[in-house]
Amino acid sequence: MGVRRAEEKDVDRIVALLKVIANEHHKGRPDLFREGRKKYTASEVRDILHEEDRAVFVAVDDNDYVLGYLFCYIIDQRTSSLFKNFKTLYIDDLCIDEKFRNTGIGKRLFAHSVEFARECGCYNIELNVWSFNDRAIEFYKKQGMEIQCYKMEYRL
Repeated sequence: MGVRRAEEKDVDRIVALLKVIANEHHKGRPDLFREGRKKYTASEVRDILHEEDRAVFVAVDDNDYVLGYLFCYIIDQRTSSLFKNFKTLYIDDLCIDEKFRNTGIGKRLFAHSVEFARECGCYNIELNVWSFNDRAIEFYKKQGMEIQCYKMEYRL
C-alpha cells in the first residue's frame, strides 16, 4: 500500500468515496446534510487536482486501486492582523473505503499530510470533525490531534 498525489485517473473512485462520506454525514445530521449528495462533483475534483494551493492524496493498493483519500490546503495566516505569522495545513476531507477501515490506511494518509505540512513550512494541521462522528474523533486523537476550539450551535 502506498500514498501518492491523486491523478485524473483517480477521479471516479474519489467521487465514489465522496458519496460514502456524504451518506455518513447525512445519517449523523439529516437536518443539515442533503441525502444523496456529495461535497464535490467529478469536475470540481478535477479542478482541485490542478489548484496550486490544494493537494489531494490517495492511498492505493498494489494494483493502484484507490482505498482512501485526503483533501487538504494551506491557510496562510501571515496576512492576518490578529494572528502571528504562520501557515496551517487544513484537512478538508478524509475518507477510507469501508472495506479497508481499521487497516492503517487512514494513519498512513494522515502521516503523509504531516510530512507534506512540514515540507510546506506549516506550523500546525487543523480540521473540523462533526460531534456525531465518534469514530473520526477517536482516530484523530490517536494521531495526536488535540481540541483547539469548540464550534457551538443553538438549534431553533
